Amino acid sequence: MDGTGGGRRAYIGSYTSAGGRGISTAAVDPDTGALTVLHHTDAVPDPSYLVPGPGAGMLYAVSETEDGRAAALSLADPDRPGPAGAQVSVGGAGPTHLTCAAGQLITANYTSGSISSLPLRPDGTLGAQPTVLPHHGCGPVRERQEGPHAHAVVADASWRWLLAVDLGADSVWVYRLDHAGAAPRPHGRTPLRPGSGPRHLAFHPRGDRAYVINELDSTVTCCRWDRASGVLEPAGEVRTLPADAGGEARENYPSELVVSADGRWAWAANRGHDSIAVLALEPDGDGMELVTTVPCGGHWPRDLALDPAGRRLYAANERSGDVTWFDLDPDTGVPRRAGAVEAPAATCVVFG
Repeated sequence: MDGTGGGRRAYIGSYTSAGGRGISTAAVDPDTGALTVLHHTDAVPDPSYLVPGPGAGMLYAVSETEDGRAAALSLADPDRPGPAGAQVSVGGAGPTHLTCAAGQLITANYTSGSISSLPLRPDGTLGAQPTVLPHHGCGPVRERQEGPHAHAVVADASWRWLLAVDLGADSVWVYRLDHAGAAPRPHGRTPLRPGSGPRHLAFHPRGDRAYVINELDSTVTCCRWDRASGVLEPAGEVRTLPADAGGEARENYPSELVVSADGRWAWAANRGHDSIAVLALEPDGDGMELVTTVPCGGHWPRDLALDPAGRRLYAANERSGDVTWFDLDPDTGVPRRAGAVEAPAATCVVFG
């Protein structure tokens, strides 16, 4: 089977301003995990992050530009995503991440240091009036933390809470989700270690632990998460680089972390070191151990994604312009490179 017929699709985001093709559609071979690119659309400028809709038939994208926007794309033809309604201002600059939760499309706006909430209409298109929730604060790394820089928004498994990770303010904000269709409501804030630069967050499959990957010091912070009270509590840290990394550690900026469905492993992308860190999770979820690192298959891995079956890992290598896929050893957690496809200025991979 060549993988280009029916079956699962992957969508690759890329920076059009850096020579990327916008949003690419790829067929996923069910036997090998190989990607075959079928189509490109540049209808959305700089679609640096994508998320499938809560139901079938829609794909959402941020437009990471100064006048930040969000876009809905119809998957009526899953091979050719097309605009569904107009692109909508998020009321913030440089949106880098988004999620669907409680009837809203929520974006993290890096440049302006805020999150925005756009109502989803019954047909999946975007409402035009965002609610903007600004962050505040700064950190000790002056050139990166002069003010807040929201970088990711993630809903917890209960769908009662939204966690917003802010690199500039060294904090994770907690918002209460309103399932009556209103925007998220501020609930609390968890400070992390000054200068760590938290970027993204992933939950343990049990839902009671969260792991924050820190861009500015190559660490992951393990946190306890109380979904009854909406309280996040740091419990420990682990490095994403080996002790012998040397000078490479000074020019390394981790980007993404994903956790296995069985809660035994996590994988973190190291930009600069150009590696994937393999992390073994302690049974209680309170800690991690760095097992090894393996080459990411390219340069500057901006995103990692697990396939829906959890058997393969995909790395979007922005500066080498490719997406590499790996077979995962279920006993050791170590990825083994299995192939790659060209994807200029790749920023993310999601599965439809």
